[in-house]
Amino acid sequence: MPLTWLDRAIPMQGWAWGPYLSLWFYTCLSPALMPNLRQLLYYGLSVGGTCLVGLVCFYLWPTAVPAFERLPGSGLAMLEGIDAAGNACPSLHVAIAVFSAIWLHHQLRAVAAGRAWLALNWLWCLLIAYSTLATKQHVVLDVLGGVLLGALGGLLTLGLFRRRFAADAKV
Repeated sequence: MPLTWLDRAIPMQGWAWGPYLSLWFYTCLSPALMPNLRQLLYYGLSVGGTCLVGLVCFYLWPTAVPAFERLPGSGLAMLEGIDAAGNACPSLHVAIAVFSAIWLHHQLRAVAAGRAWLALNWLWCLLIAYSTLATKQHVVLDVLGGVLLGALGGLLTLGLFRRRFAADAKV
């Protein structure tokens, strides 16, 4: 993937590993709030379908993040071993963060959680997206692709969810 001026301007930042790894907790929040098994299964199929679209993109258009100098002892060798393919665009990390933020926003509004909780939800999503750049796991174009995939997947499946489960109206 080509680098942009923004990619060059954002240095590697050690603190960003916290938000980067927090994705795995963040993505559990929305399914944990599902009131019944039917809705949970729908959510699982929806998020799985969104990931599948990303994987098809990787298959049809394989991309990788440009190599950059690794700091000795940074722990990145382990991460590179896990993701040896180096799939980059769209960033599934960002896509699933955006997908989760859309669904969690809907759930928080449904329980009248308040603006502070809504803002915290989106701030967390933004931190995860930024962390993919600050850990040099993705470049700006990957992040934009992830935002697009996550937003399309989240909005489409949430719209269908609202129609399908309108009678439940608990989510």
